[in-house]
Amino acid sequence: MRRIVYLIFLFPVIAFAQYQTTPDAAHIKAKLKKLNVLGSVLYVAAHPDDENTRIITYMANDRQVETAYLSMTRGDGGQNLIGPEIRDLLGLIRTQELLAARRIDGGKQFFTRANDFGFSKSATETFLLWNKNEILSDVVKVFRQYQPDVIITRFPPDERAGHGHHTASAILAQEAFDAAAKTDVFPDQLTSLTPWQVKRLYTNTGRWWNTTISESTPGVVTLNVGGFSPLLGESFTEIAAESRSQHKSQGYGSRGARGQQQEFLEYVKGEKAEKDMFEGVNTTWSRVKGGDKIQPLVDAVIKNFDAEKPANSIAALQQIRQAIAALQQGVWRERKLAETEQLIVDCLGLFIDVTADNYWVAPGQPVVVSFELINRSTVPVKLERIQCATLAVDSAISQPLENNVPLIFKRTKEIAPATAYSDPYWLKEPHSVGLFTVTNPALIGKPENDPAVRFSFQLTVNGQPLTLTRALRYTWTDPVKAELSRPFEIVPPVFVNLTDNVLVFSDETPRQVNVKIKSASEKTVAGNVKLQLPAGWRSEPATATFTLPAKGEEDVKTFTVYPSKTEITSKLKAYAEVDGKIYDQALLNIAYDHIPTQTLLPKAEAKLVRINLRKEGHTIAYIKGAGDDVPAGLRTMGYTVWEPKNEELTLENLKKADAIVLGVRVMNTHPRAPFIMPVLLDYVKQGGTLVVQYNVNDGLKTDKLGPYPLALSYDRVTEEDAEVRFLKPDHAVLNTPNKITAKDFEGWVQERGLYFPKTWDEKYTAILSMNDKADTPKDGSLLVASYGEGHFVYTGLSFFRELPEGVAGAYKLFANLVSLGKPKKTEPAKSKTKAK
Repeated sequence: MRRIVYLIFLFPVIAFAQYQTTPDAAHIKAKLKKLNVLGSVLYVAAHPDDENTRIITYMANDRQVETAYLSMTRGDGGQNLIGPEIRDLLGLIRTQELLAARRIDGGKQFFTRANDFGFSKSATETFLLWNKNEILSDVVKVFRQYQPDVIITRFPPDERAGHGHHTASAILAQEAFDAAAKTDVFPDQLTSLTPWQVKRLYTNTGRWWNTTISESTPGVVTLNVGGFSPLLGESFTEIAAESRSQHKSQGYGSRGARGQQQEFLEYVKGEKAEKDMFEGVNTTWSRVKGGDKIQPLVDAVIKNFDAEKPANSIAALQQIRQAIAALQQGVWRERKLAETEQLIVDCLGLFIDVTADNYWVAPGQPVVVSFELINRSTVPVKLERIQCATLAVDSAISQPLENNVPLIFKRTKEIAPATAYSDPYWLKEPHSVGLFTVTNPALIGKPENDPAVRFSFQLTVNGQPLTLTRALRYTWTDPVKAELSRPFEIVPPVFVNLTDNVLVFSDETPRQVNVKIKSASEKTVAGNVKLQLPAGWRSEPATATFTLPAKGEEDVKTFTVYPSKTEITSKLKAYAEVDGKIYDQALLNIAYDHIPTQTLLPKAEAKLVRINLRKEGHTIAYIKGAGDDVPAGLRTMGYTVWEPKNEELTLENLKKADAIVLGVRVMNTHPRAPFIMPVLLDYVKQGGTLVVQYNVNDGLKTDKLGPYPLALSYDRVTEEDAEVRFLKPDHAVLNTPNKITAKDFEGWVQERGLYFPKTWDEKYTAILSMNDKADTPKDGSLLVASYGEGHFVYTGLSFFRELPEGVAGAYKLFANLVSLGKPKKTEPAKSKTKAK
């Protein structure tokens, strides 16, 4: 008969489904073997997806050394193939994708404060925007903290790397190699860290810049990363492919490989190795003073490990733990102590979980916490104490955990009133183009926030003390996906969300602005919501009152905003006033199946754009490709946007649209691209206007990119302030219905454009010319052609970045593109939500 021990404090008890997984005996044995290896390697590159998961997997699982990846950036400047998030939001997704990858390949993850501001053609530009010394200090900190024996860079320190960020990552790694060992370099770090000299630095070569390299090349160490692990039941390259496939926002799903696979490492700095990266590195316990006696203890526990009875190894592991704890403080003591304690937990089959009744709670508000503990072994385990400062928990319990008998109980506690909100630490403060603002130096290098609420469980195992920590989380059961969870987070008691991120006013006509107020409080929240507007603007009403009686309740308040006469780009801010306190943070969730749900608390504000914008036509058909938010920009311009389903893409249906726009990379991502393109060109031929946004050469699903031949390139203009020259100043696309001038290219963000065509048929007209400094002119950013009775446009201009940022000139130019050839009378672009 199944026995359950209940400790009842305030509420009836319900059992929660198991979330944590206990490794099987094979994985436990692999971890035991790693306990005897004291070596470390740090892979260094620039972005998420730059890391070589084959080497990381090989090092962590075959060589069983401590392995980590240092990414300079979080990938904020890239494109998103799975959704509309870009810039900071995309960086958050890619951060979590890297963490998902590391959970598979066994590595750890670090970051610097560098912001991925987009493609850079030189390290000089990169260092200027990043502030080189700041990022170098971050790299040195990681070196000193992690203390790697070996550094492997992904790229060479010159233009062969193909990207300024790539080059910069290699330069920084080389400089930090020397700087980390010096006491007079960033000495403020040495209050908590010590200088560290890396043994050697190599570059993971054999890429596009060095295709002739082989194992016989002088100065090269060859790794065969394709070994097979009978314990894990996979080759290391199969594990690596699964790891790399976590980069879903970049479309990097990978197929596992089997058999021998070579990677080449080329000497750069430090002691040169002849055949092995760890030559001259003591990777045994003898590298630690007093560690000689630990090696035979670990050898014995490995030899005597019983896969059927892992708990038989507990006593030996406790002996190892005591021996490690007696060592002097140092990185290897802390690493191996943590590994040993986790092995004790694994061999016990010990399960400890703490879940909340909600996924977010405001400071000072109550949360119901459910505990579940179970010892699935005959080894005596006793729960002695539970502590949590955030919830003021400090309970002495002294409760035995009997073999396979769950201990389940609940408590209701309040979040400490001064608890900080759970916003990603690098996004809490405004940041520059190239550098995130992090006010707490202790956070630099960390991949993400610490859990909002953590519990400490003090146990005794065989009479010996063992302290474990667990993060509070929220779980629920989905009828299709089964048990799911998300982090527990601390949030404001009330959120203020604007329904639009960009508000375009094309004339003095007022428009309605909606503000959604949402409660995160168990108590009634009542107050006022207001808008903060630039000088010369006003709203009616000036203030709106709201009352939200329960948590999760929402209310929407509508304001009529009257713009000024003059053109301006500014911000509209919303805030709620409750009991004399101001709350001005919105609630934004990012939810994808392959990463934990992410909660952001950005300021409740929208970009205000007051321009004399004119447009023609009413309805735009938008066919989405990779994630972008251009449809929202079209809607704020006053267009009705129709996003047709596949079965609706017929000529007769499409004739309803005044223009059709293809989202970015449709020809790379849309499975029916080869079939819909002929229909779209027929639409053009019969008088329609088709605007095709950029695609890339790799992975095109059709080579029919337009009515006439054109070939793509990697040409791009990364300097957002690069001069734009008008090749055809009299062309309609620059004059109708909006007059486009050089001023309309001011204020662009990140870049001018990317992946421009390199050659095109003479029937296309090139409209613009531009280039980065010291580069040749690029004329393929905007091509226009007549086809039949209609108009075709191919553009690599980065509208997918500019429209969400409220760049006025981009709105005017895009309105001209979709208005091409329209015989209708030109009209001001008015929002459908204008005041009546």
